[in-house]
Amino acid sequence: MDEEKKRFIERGSHKGKGIAVFTSGGDSQGMNAAVRAVVRMGIYFGCKVFFIKEGYQGMVDGGNNIVEANWSSVSSIIHKGGTVIGSARCTDFRERTGRQKAAKNLVEKGITNLVVIGGDGSLTGANLFRQEWPSLLDSLLQNGEITKEQREKYKYLHIAGLVGSIDNDFCGTDMTIGTDSALHRIIEAIDAIVSTAYSHQRTFIMEVMGRHCGYLALVAALTSEADFVFIPEWPPERDWANKMCKKLLQERAAGQR
Repeated sequence: MDEEKKRFIERGSHKGKGIAVFTSGGDSQGMNAAVRAVVRMGIYFGCKVFFIKEGYQGMVDGGNNIVEANWSSVSSIIHKGGTVIGSARCTDFRERTGRQKAAKNLVEKGITNLVVIGGDGSLTGANLFRQEWPSLLDSLLQNGEITKEQREKYKYLHIAGLVGSIDNDFCGTDMTIGTDSALHRIIEAIDAIVSTAYSHQRTFIMEVMGRHCGYLALVAALTSEADFVFIPEWPPERDWANKMCKKLLQERAAGQR
């Protein structure tokens, strides 16, 4: 590793930088572990780290929703589900006026680095926010809400996105935050249902989450030795209903009820 890279990752190498972390959209297992990692590594590098509570809504509302974090702020949260800093839907952030309020709140706190933990909608919103950042600062300057010095000092906004989604539907990452836990819960549920299926000689049809991504359904089907699996990436053939009925008749003929 060359000297420049070594200096970049040294303790206290980013002293004085403002960084904020927030969770947005639906919660998923592992979000708290991600929050903890961001806070403690930020402190290690010498950054001033903030929580933004209640997702984008907290960013728009500002005030007590944006609070400085310390090492102990993230103690004993790594094992907890959901997100300890909250998550909320925010209609205000969809409008430019809402994003302008959010920009002002970040500038006032000296934050120019954001870590977004959320799904595709949350990350799309963050990217739009980054693209609009220069024009949002220009509007704030014209309105007299920030100074020229602030406009120059905070002219860049850096975004890091961590995909918090049980669907595992984001390219470029092997497994999104929450997927493994969701799959574990699905297998637990299937194991419990299979016991009833064997006891009563029944056939069960199970639906799992995933929306446009069939990862959870596919892996759960492989693990549980399912006879059929339906996933969006591989739509069933037109005669799938006939095939399923034929399979059910075979099971009935074999003694299943």
